[in-house]
Amino acid sequence: MKHYFSLIIILLIVSVFSLYADSKIKVVTTLPDLKSITEEIGGDKVDVFAIATGYQNPHFVDPKPSYILKLAKADLFVTVGLDLETGWVPPLLNSARNAKIQKGSEGYIDASTNVPLLQVPSSVNRAEGDIHIYGNPHFWIDPVRGKQIAENIFQGLVKASPDNQNYFQTNLKTFNDRIDTKTKEWITRMAPYKGSKIIAYHNEWPYFEERFGLKIVDFLEPKPGIPPSPNQLVKVIGEIKRENIKVIISSPYFTTESADLVARQTGAKVVVLATSVGAEEHIKTFFDLFDYNVNKLVEAFK
Repeated sequence: MKHYFSLIIILLIVSVFSLYADSKIKVVTTLPDLKSITEEIGGDKVDVFAIATGYQNPHFVDPKPSYILKLAKADLFVTVGLDLETGWVPPLLNSARNAKIQKGSEGYIDASTNVPLLQVPSSVNRAEGDIHIYGNPHFWIDPVRGKQIAENIFQGLVKASPDNQNYFQTNLKTFNDRIDTKTKEWITRMAPYKGSKIIAYHNEWPYFEERFGLKIVDFLEPKPGIPPSPNQLVKVIGEIKRENIKVIISSPYFTTESADLVARQTGAKVVVLATSVGAEEHIKTFFDLFDYNVNKLVEAFK
């Protein structure tokens, strides 16, 4: 009899936890950065899954059946927007057949809404490489623009759960206050290197460059999305020597072979920065992302 009652208690506990889990807002995001911000605003009211990892190129993610299952059950879907994920998000959403999260529905959150964009082209010429027709989509690599991302997510969460608006509002304020405090700290640490010229592998750093006062003078890619060519590397080597450039930045998903070659010829340092949460095991939050990148750059400039 005692064993019977113990079993009943266990079943009741499991049932309560199941009900609690089911009551959470199920959110799917494209990137782990959006997942991190959603968790900051949603707190214990959300269950969040990110499709891409922090060390993947966000332009190229292989759709998997498991992603479709997650999307089919989601209450909200958060995307960077613009044309960052156009190669893989539409097929996933179409396959999920979840009306709540289709583009234009209340459960579809475009994180780019009202974000001030850089590099919006006046015309598009595909001969110039992978040109983003709406502007550079890597806006999350700026902590201050993270506040607008958070606002967009907040609005979506309120629509999904109006009763929790005050809870989400409190978390949003906490997030924004911390962004303000940490950004001052990061800018102070980067201040001695303001105006420093650097080389980047790919054109994904304009928002970071603007926020922290750096100056990207050239890229290892001759055009966006075009692999480094011998002529481009010779050109960059000349620029580094002429301008006394100290740092070449790249991302986890690009090979450093070309950057290493240029570094050997010039003495510049190759710094692999994180473009997303999860690029390294200890980069677990949106705040960790900038702690990591600022630390890496400060060390490289010394």
